[in-house]
Amino acid sequence: MKLVLVSVISYLFGSVPWALVIGKVFYHKDIRKEGSGNPGATNAARVLGLPAGIIVTLLDALKGLISMYIAHAIAPGTEIYAGLACCLGHCFPVFAGFKGGKAVATSYGFFLGITLLLTQEWVWNFILPVFCFFTILFATKMVSVASMCSLLIETATSFILASMGRIQLDVPIAMAVLTIFVIYRHRANIQRIMNGTENKIGRKKNEQN
Repeated sequence: MKLVLVSVISYLFGSVPWALVIGKVFYHKDIRKEGSGNPGATNAARVLGLPAGIIVTLLDALKGLISMYIAHAIAPGTEIYAGLACCLGHCFPVFAGFKGGKAVATSYGFFLGITLLLTQEWVWNFILPVFCFFTILFATKMVSVASMCSLLIETATSFILASMGRIQLDVPIAMAVLTIFVIYRHRANIQRIMNGTENKIGRKKNEQN
């Protein structure tokens, strides 16, 4: 029963569309009608400006982290489920017609929650994916590529840690589920990458992230 409660709370918390809220309240814009139309941090940065994009990124990441802390307080042992439910809420928000972002920032909040509450593997479970994201972003100039690759690297690293007995196996399994889901949400980006038409940082083309 507590798992259901935690999952519902986390889903609703994840459903808060910060990109839409900030766009409408502070900029009087609906980012779903501009840029790529995606209510995520990348489109928020493109439509509202970099400062707004950074704020949205942090708020979306905090959704995952706070959801896991709420779960830890209500029902210890359900933190992973809470993080996944929050990511699901971000992608399919009940408060925004079930049309949300791609959960990249929220996934990083999930990684931070995993690190703080379950593994304490700071280097491998949080610093590594953040480093990989910015390194790949610098090399490719594509947010989508950096997002997917950093999640894949983090998942693979976590399976290695689990095989060494340093973390529980449920951690990399959850990361694998989340990574597959996030990659699926990027399927349009993948098609554009294959076609050579994916948007790059500093170039104003339609990109959905």
